[in-house]
Amino acid sequence: MSKRILFVMNTLGHAGAETALLELLNRLEGSCEIDLYVLMGQGELVSKLPPGVRLLNRKFSHCSVLSAKGRMRMAGTVVKALLRRATCLRLFPYLCRNLLAMMGKRRVQFDKLLWRVLSDGGMRIPEEYDLAVAFLEGGAAYYVADHVKARKKAAFIHIDYGQAGYTRELDRDCYLSFDALYPIAEEIREKFLLAYPECAPRTHIFHNLVNREMVLEKSLQGEGFTDGYQGVRILTVGRLTSQKSYPVAIEAMKLLKDAGCMARWYVLGEGDERRALERQIGEYGLEEDFILMGAVENPFPYYRQADLYVHATRYEGKSIAIEEAQILGCAIIASDCTGNREQILHGVDGILCQLSPGAVKEAVLRLLGDGPLRERLRQAASCKRVTYEEDINLLTELLK
Repeated sequence: MSKRILFVMNTLGHAGAETALLELLNRLEGSCEIDLYVLMGQGELVSKLPPGVRLLNRKFSHCSVLSAKGRMRMAGTVVKALLRRATCLRLFPYLCRNLLAMMGKRRVQFDKLLWRVLSDGGMRIPEEYDLAVAFLEGGAAYYVADHVKARKKAAFIHIDYGQAGYTRELDRDCYLSFDALYPIAEEIREKFLLAYPECAPRTHIFHNLVNREMVLEKSLQGEGFTDGYQGVRILTVGRLTSQKSYPVAIEAMKLLKDAGCMARWYVLGEGDERRALERQIGEYGLEEDFILMGAVENPFPYYRQADLYVHATRYEGKSIAIEEAQILGCAIIASDCTGNREQILHGVDGILCQLSPGAVKEAVLRLLGDGPLRERLRQAASCKRVTYEEDINLLTELLK
């Protein structure tokens, strides 16, 4: 009799963790029975699910979680969860307590509060599974810990736990309920264990699974850039969110232009920061120099055609965008932060710099002015190990 696994995810929007989940599901398909429950019941990547995966959501929207229509639908989902089973009344003390704690730190993150609402107000699954996997922090972890029946439970950790705004009070110590915990990088493991030191014996690195052959193949398909620009192209791939620090990149582009650098900076991704970023771009007069291209179906030709790839973010787990840039041999500049430090060896296969407009500008000028260094970084990046096929054994061992 085949084993049964339940995966729980917050959304299926176009982002790194969701992409990593799809690759993992593709690897597991056929070896066991796989169910998937998505708390938000929404996301454009649902069309990419392997045919053997059973989606449990009674209703599901293909609408992007980053679009205006998608945000409206998410608001409706939250309201329904608040009303279902009197969730709003039961969680009122929890919400007030954690909101006050956030206000005390001057960092209010409503999404962190609402994941508990979506978990407690979500559908209930009567079946018992051999293994239940929370593939993301927040709602997915709460749901698997509190509302799923399974012989074994596992949770993935994709971010710097404290930097992202999570606390044990917010989580209600949910990670103590899991048999195995899978940070996706060593530095992510260290940050998580600062909050949950007693979980160390059952915490193991499980790297993102990346399909190298698919990335290389798709980079040769499609057009990529079509604007006919003949100068230097700088590329960034990522959602338009505060984590990605695009205001720093925009200001860096302004400094580059003031220094006489002939370049264009392109961003592939969508998100709720678009309007604010467009205002900043307009204020600096960079409408022709810093281009928000939105999300694209196939980003890989753009990597291949770019002169530089820049990933200047506040924090990361382990960026799939950086891994894709490495596979395609990009010269990479990244901010010196959690996640990026583990993926890039400074001066060997990329450049790490401070997260400031001046530091990013100087790193760009350094690489553009040193062709041999740029070529060495490209060659080293393309040889970087980004696939860890053996990590999937961590899950199969739990099923024994």
